[in-house]
This record gives sequence, C-alpha cells and structure tokens, in this order.
Amino acid sequence: MESINTNVGAMIALQNLSSTSSQLQMTQNIISTGLKVSSAKDDGAIYAIAQNQRATVSSLDAVTDSLNRNASVVDVAMSAGDSITDLLTQMKSKALAASDTSLDTTSRDAMQTDFNSLRDQITSTISNASFNGIDILDGSTTKLSALANATGTATLTVQGQDMSLGGSIVSVGTTASFGTATSASALLTTIDDSINNVSAALAKLGTSSTALTNQITFVGKLQDSINQGIGNLVDADMATESSKLQALQTKQSLGVQALSIANQSTSTVLSLFR
Repeated sequence: MESINTNVGAMIALQNLSSTSSQLQMTQNIISTGLKVSSAKDDGAIYAIAQNQRATVSSLDAVTDSLNRNASVVDVAMSAGDSITDLLTQMKSKALAASDTSLDTTSRDAMQTDFNSLRDQITSTISNASFNGIDILDGSTTKLSALANATGTATLTVQGQDMSLGGSIVSVGTTASFGTATSASALLTTIDDSINNVSAALAKLGTSSTALTNQITFVGKLQDSINQGIGNLVDADMATESSKLQALQTKQSLGVQALSIANQSTSTVLSLFR
C-alpha cells in the first residue's frame, strides 16, 4: 500500500542510520581516549575492577616513597658508620704509638691531642648522620618502620644502632684519653671492642638496606604487572577500532543515501494523479 502518512522505508532507514551514528560516536570516543572502557556505562563490572586496581597502584606509590625514605636513612647511617670505623682505626693507631714507653712526653702529648680530636669527630659524625630529621645512630630513634604493602598491614623494620660514645657499641668514653704509655695501652682493648661492635652494627644495617632495596624492586614490578592487567581490561585495540571506524563511516554514508531514497518514495504517489 502506498501511503503519504506513513513511510515505513524511511522509518527503517532512519533507525538503521541512528544505530550506525551511535556506534560511530562510540568508536570515535574509544579512539580519542584509547580506552574501550572509559566509564562505568561502558562496562560497569570491568570499570569497577580497573578503578580498584588503579587505587592499589596509587597506594603502592606511597609504599615506594616510604621504602625510599627509610632506605635513605639507612644509607646515610651506613656512610656515617664507615666514617666512625675509620676514626676508631686512627684512634687505635694513635693509642698504640703512645703506648711505646720510649716515646718522649712532647710526642705523646701531640698524639693525645690528635686522639682527642678524632674522638670528638665521632660525636660530630653521629649528630650529622640524619636524613629527613631521622638519625638512627644517636639513640633518638630505636627503630624504623617502612610500609611494605598497599593496605598498610605489613611493614619492614630497621633497628637503630646507637653508636654514641660510651654506649654499648662504641664503648670508648666521651672523655677517653691518655697521658701515659700505660693509659694508652689500656685503651687499645676498648677501641678494638668498639671497632668490632661497629662492624657488627653495620652488618645489621647492611642486611636491612638489602631488604628495603629488594622490596622497592618488588613493588615496582608489582605496579608494572597491575598496570598491565588494567590495560588488558580497558585498553582498546587501535588497529581493530581503526578498521571499525572506516566501516562505520561507509555505512553511515550509505545510510544517508538510503534514507534519502526512502524519503523520495512518496513522490511516486503524485504520478498516480497525473
């Protein structure tokens, strides 16, 4: 039946053209963002998973910052510990030389001055062995706790090593010195013990430093894996979308022509009245 009120062909052509235009708009959005799932309306379940994983990656950034800060504190402490070992070694050399009974008083006094200067440098080194206001060698910080996972439920702990003069590690006192060969000789054992204790403390710090470094490496790899997983979920295949775009553009052009033809069909009704 020919009708001028209802053009079924035009209606169908218009529906097809609207569907094509909608698909084309969606494809253009995918190409412009590079994402096949850029919002919850694209795929609610996938979008929720991706957002949760993005939050985890962001949390791991905080974990990495915490680990790096603590690693820096330990690195500074280890550098200071090495300096303290060198100072103790030089102090031992001075004390050993001063223990020589054949040494004259003037020479021994000069060595005593050098010894006292080296001793005081240990205190100076310890007071400057801080990073971000944290010093694990002066006894003010007994331990460090670095974040180890994205939920904050796990930490890596670094024990402080108090290397202050007169302590359990450096047993050489703050006023330790010598004035005679006998007192100089008596200091040798104390200095040797201090050197051994500092070496043991540095070994502990070295173990902690390695643990922090390993965790930083792991967190970085974990972030890479999660980001790759997010990409697998939401990233678009640009080659596929490019082909799809060309097909839809062609389909849209044909749809416009089909609608134009359908709209012209009613003009044939006029020929019936000629």
